[in-house]
Amino acid sequence: MLKINLLYVITKLELGGAQKQLLSLINHLDKKKYNVFLFTAKNGFLIKEALSIDGLVLEKSKFLERLLNPFKDVLALAEIYCFIKKHRIQIVHTHSSKAGILGRLAAKLAKTPVIIHTVHGWSFNNYQPLSINYLYVFLEKFCAVFTNKIIVVSRFDRERGLKNLIGRKNQYVLIRYGIDDKVFKNTNNRNEARKSLGFRDVDVVVGMVACFKPQKAPLDFIELAGLIKKDFPDTKFVLVGDGQLRKKVDTRIKQLNLNGQVILTGWRNDIPLILSGLDIFVLTSLWEGLPIAALEAMAAGVALVATDTGGIGEVITSGKTGYLVAPHDIPSMQNRLGELLRSAQKRNEFARLSMGAVGAEEFSLSSMLKNTAEVYSNLLEESKNA
Repeated sequence: MLKINLLYVITKLELGGAQKQLLSLINHLDKKKYNVFLFTAKNGFLIKEALSIDGLVLEKSKFLERLLNPFKDVLALAEIYCFIKKHRIQIVHTHSSKAGILGRLAAKLAKTPVIIHTVHGWSFNNYQPLSINYLYVFLEKFCAVFTNKIIVVSRFDRERGLKNLIGRKNQYVLIRYGIDDKVFKNTNNRNEARKSLGFRDVDVVVGMVACFKPQKAPLDFIELAGLIKKDFPDTKFVLVGDGQLRKKVDTRIKQLNLNGQVILTGWRNDIPLILSGLDIFVLTSLWEGLPIAALEAMAAGVALVATDTGGIGEVITSGKTGYLVAPHDIPSMQNRLGELLRSAQKRNEFARLSMGAVGAEEFSLSSMLKNTAEVYSNLLEESKNA
């Protein structure tokens, strides 16, 4: 039986939910059935992890990058097109915004039989200039015309896509992120995690895992820490990640006199260990598809306070399995976080119920793999009969 040539395209292998889920999918895919290729930018924190996956052919682009650059974007489009033709790719599956546009255009030009895109939160949002917003909506609508299936990780993104006239209802498939919850349930590592971060067993620790970019609003996390310090001076904060806003984060920590109280770890590849050392997880994102960092915190049994963005409300029942507040509403986040800092009982109750929610079959790794493989098989069969 001839193997199927399958190409994934993602803009950059940074430490993010889309990237982690894609590598998890690739790692567990049946290599007896698929020849698997990955096209991405030349730099990224997870490049080494990708290179370690057996059977994966990794192609690092000279021109693909996140920022809009018409000259480089055209060259990246040509790169992807040539790669598809050279390896006789039968399925192109794109992830992330820039790669989603360029990868699908290249696949269409190369007459690839099956073209799929996964939405990890749409490229357009309410925090962009209107001209940029309209451009991204137009590009998504245009690419949807020749996309066989649009996979979404939340019902929120499906409804938002349809509201903006992107594709047809029967093009959408809901496939949740697959969480290997066994990886996040090792509470025996709690003391090890705290020791590595310089905290004591008695410290109450609040953490966030995020790229330092406007979408994740890491400066809101620092503002929150400054407000909490007034009423809970012994609370410790951990911010895992790095990115373009790092200098502003450093500056604000100094301005609020939070040195030693807010720990910046940089990028880490031991997130399960970090989560095992936290008491409360905070997420300050302004927009999301479905934040995998929140799902991982829930799987690790950490109480959650998060902004109500994207599909997170489909997983968390505010006041029962966590607290949800509006983006940029730091006073409300302060109040909710204060409630959890005052009550270990409330933290434990949230943690127990949230572990059950994210441990459902819907969010299992096996379910994600099975549903994705079914999409591939069905579309290949349809392309043969077309």
